[in-house]
This record gives sequence, structure tokens and C-alpha cells, in this order.
Amino acid sequence: MSQRWAEAVVDLDAIAHNLETLRAHVAPGEVWAVVKADAYGHGALPVARTAVAAGAGGLCVALVDEGVALRRGGITAPILVFGPQPESEIAAALEHDLVLTVHDVTQVAAIIEIARSQQRSGVRVQVEVDTGMRRVGASIAAVPEVVEAVRAAAPWLVLDAVYSHLACGDDPEHPATPVQIDAFGGVLADLADRGLSPPRVHLANSAGALVWPRAHHDLVRCGIALYGLAPGPELVEHCRDLRGALTLRSRVSMVKRIHAGDGVSYGWHTVVDRDLTAATVPLGYADGVPRALGTTGGEVLIGGRRRRILGVVTMDQFVVDCGDDEITVGDEVVLIGAQGSHRIGAEDWAARIGTIAYEIVCGVSARVPRRWVGGPR
Repeated sequence: MSQRWAEAVVDLDAIAHNLETLRAHVAPGEVWAVVKADAYGHGALPVARTAVAAGAGGLCVALVDEGVALRRGGITAPILVFGPQPESEIAAALEHDLVLTVHDVTQVAAIIEIARSQQRSGVRVQVEVDTGMRRVGASIAAVPEVVEAVRAAAPWLVLDAVYSHLACGDDPEHPATPVQIDAFGGVLADLADRGLSPPRVHLANSAGALVWPRAHHDLVRCGIALYGLAPGPELVEHCRDLRGALTLRSRVSMVKRIHAGDGVSYGWHTVVDRDLTAATVPLGYADGVPRALGTTGGEVLIGGRRRRILGVVTMDQFVVDCGDDEITVGDEVVLIGAQGSHRIGAEDWAARIGTIAYEIVCGVSARVPRRWVGGPR
């Protein structure tokens, strides 16, 4: 553990296992690993290296800077950049052989201009289609025009793929997903009729990879499942063969007795009804422990037992109810992960505060030291 009484430990062998499990599930399609947002807080470069070594066909990021950092770290696999990017970022994307996403002919024209200025031919782009997410992507009616613009830009541009994104894939019963799958199929059929078929297509995120075989196509983009977490509560059973990769732990920094009637933490939102031993843990919402976790039944593990958080989590610390047990300064505290026969997952925190596991793991801040175990040597 670092000199600070806190660390996030990332099990790269779990990442590799999850990648291999997902590959087997979607075969013969490829799995591309989504490593945006510092690999959902798990460390983009170590995770990227592990995923590629485990057979990932490519990587996905949200920002050009994220892709550039991977290239500078020695990653040579294909890297797709999601979403529209500022024109000021295009030159760096091309210099580092990143695959850009385009949604309209204006973006295509901007990339052509910079490719010509760099005398760089064969720049790969992918066209995203909005089949129902309503966030980004070309409208279904505009797709042929955008694809044709890319094709007409040879030799500067090369159409690498056409893709879309599922809005409700984490709900196996939601009627939107079959509608989106059919809409995407209609786009592909229309392109084929026009002689504009792309070399490959993709639609599925982690949820689509797990429960919607019709969405698999040539590759799937796996983010949250790569880290061993379910895309939503309805899919937990589908993730039983995956392994959680992140452990967040700390140490007890102070122990004291508090008494019935004592209020705890800011606002005294919790007033204890009995005498008890309270342990202070030196992590807080500045580290990614949600402030509301202590007032919604959140727990941690100390001494192999679940312990309730008392009062609101503060910026740097929170207090835990340890009953009448003997607790000492320096005892291990597991916030996310296993201790003894118990385990607390990011999904548990998410359920307590009404959010999703993605937000929990992405929220573990940079001031929590990371340590990586396992992985490629």
C-alpha cells in the first residue's frame, strides 16, 4: 500500500479473463476494449496493454488526447475515437493514426483538408449512425451522403466501418433495442443497394454483447463488462463468469467510543441509538466515495464483517459503526472488493445512491494511488 492509507488495486489478470470470456461469447466477432476515462478509472495504458495481449481487436476512447497518450505508451492496435472532435484536434489524431468518427460531410471535409496538408493518405474514418440514441450520429437519411463523401475522398480517406449505439441494451425486455437493431439493418441494406457497403459494421456495447446476439456483427465494443461489472441490474446474472477488477481499500486512522444520543458528521444526519466503537476511514468524496453513501445504508468491510457508514461522507474522511468489536488503527478497510467471505461491489454502492456502477468506478479520483497486479510481463 502507498504511504497514504488508501489505494485502488487493479487486477489485470481479471481484465484479461474478462476479455477472453467476452471474445468466446461473441465469436467469431472481435472485441474492442473501451478504455476511455482512464479505462473507467482502472488505468488506460495498463488496461490497454492487457486487453491487446488478451486478443482485443482494437481500443476505443472518447478524446483524441486519450488516444495520443496510448500511442505514446507504445500501443499500436487500432484506436477508435468516439464522438465529434474539435477541428483543432484532427491534426494530432492523424499524426498518431487514430480512427476518427464522422457524422456529416462538414467533418469529412475538415479531415480531408488536414490530411492533404500533412500529405497523409489512407486516413481511416468510421461513420456513426443515430438509430435512436439521439446523442450524436448521422441521421438515417443522411448516412449514404456521408459514406459517399468518405468514398469520394480517396486516396486521403478510407471508410473503416459504419456503426451505431444501443440506448437501452441493458434492459433485456426493452422494446427499443429490437427497433434499433432493425433500423441499423435497414441502413446496411440501403448502403448495399447503393454499392456503398462498408468493410465492417458494429452496434453492440457491453449490454448488446451479453444479451443481444443480433447486435454482434463484426465486432462489439466492451467497456463496463471488461472491468467485471454488469451494465445494469437486470444483467448481473449474465456477468457471472466475469471478475471484478478493482479493489478500493484503506486503513482505520482513528478509533473512539461514541455514546447513545451522539450525532455523527456534518449536519448530525445520523444520531446513534447506542454506545458503539466508531472507526474513522481517511477517504471521502474527494476520493470518489459518494457523500450520500453514509445516509443511504452504505457499508464497508472491516475485520471480515460488513460495517455501516455513520453520517454523511465528508471530503476526506468518514466514520464507521464497529459495534463493540475491538478495532485498532491500521486495520484494513475494504470499500470495494472482498475481505474474508464478504464482498462489496461498485454495483452495491450504485444501488444505494440511485446511480450506476460506471459512475462509481469512474469517480475514484486521481488522488487515490493506483497499483496494478498481474497482466502481461
